[in-house]
Amino acid sequence: MFDGPRLPELDPAERLARLRLARTLRIGPVSFHEALAHCGSARAACREIAALPEARIKKEEEALMALGGRFLVFGDAFYPATLAALPDAPPILSAIGDIDLLGCRTLAIVGARNASMAGCRLAGDFAAGLGQAGFAIASGLARGIDTAAHEAALDTGTVAVLAGGLDQIYPPENARLQEAIAGQGLLLSEMPLGTPPVARAFPRRNRIVSGLSAGVIVIEAAARSGSLITAQRAAEQGREVFVVPGSPLDPRYEGSNNLIQDGAILVCRVNDIVGVFGQPQCRSQPIGKSIQKHCDSDTAKIVTELGAVPTAVDELVRRCQVSAAAVAEVLLALELEGRLERHRGNRVSLI
Repeated sequence: MFDGPRLPELDPAERLARLRLARTLRIGPVSFHEALAHCGSARAACREIAALPEARIKKEEEALMALGGRFLVFGDAFYPATLAALPDAPPILSAIGDIDLLGCRTLAIVGARNASMAGCRLAGDFAAGLGQAGFAIASGLARGIDTAAHEAALDTGTVAVLAGGLDQIYPPENARLQEAIAGQGLLLSEMPLGTPPVARAFPRRNRIVSGLSAGVIVIEAAARSGSLITAQRAAEQGREVFVVPGSPLDPRYEGSNNLIQDGAILVCRVNDIVGVFGQPQCRSQPIGKSIQKHCDSDTAKIVTELGAVPTAVDELVRRCQVSAAAVAEVLLALELEGRLERHRGNRVSLI
């Protein structure tokens, strides 16, 4: 499942240190990246704090491997480039399934848990059509819109991001779908095995759904819903936000219609979205080679806008007139070459 050519992984000692640091109590995603920046490496950070013992990490990794999965650590060859550019990028992702999907242009589809039949049909139609157009479909494996999107994209490629550990089944009625995605698509979570999907974990999950994606499609979002959180995070991350409009008399569309009033892109059919991005292709070559090919066309434009003064990533997207995903890949390539420094507030500068 994980065979195939790829870039060299992190130095094993540094990789283990990043796992220990990330799983240490009171170390969240932002403090993890601050520790790396302050100390220069996770190994150095682990010497300064009481990091989680190696034995605990190895035990979790063995349990994950027994399920057919593996860790994707920040800095690994297979770690998603679009996530790596975020200031709160998850230090660790647990993955079960086809990680080649992380090399595909991805769109997220999110919406109401108590979705109408029409809403679920729309989600399925969009997921199937975009899948046929070459996009992978990401969502959160919730009831309603998420479920319809995943089911429709099983044959073309779907990524489910869980709020709990990958060994947790939630919602219970999606047990078969979760198993099917593990076999045909990809399951991801930043939470350790055994972690239940508590309420505060869902907003954290949502930032990963949007962060993986070039754009987020919202279908049936009420005035206060998790889908609006995902849309908000998408906008903050420089992603496109697409909304399927609905009747102002239906409360399930109140949040959706408000997003359109606030500047989201109104869409009614698959071609409305394909027209924004064009026809994508999944990467069949090693991820590093694909990044380099992409960088050949965009690096000069982005480097011109960069300098010693930190610049916001979303400002780069606006100035360079390229997609957020493209900017993320170029920035990751520059970082791997030792030419880029990251700062608080999702800002970057050249070294």
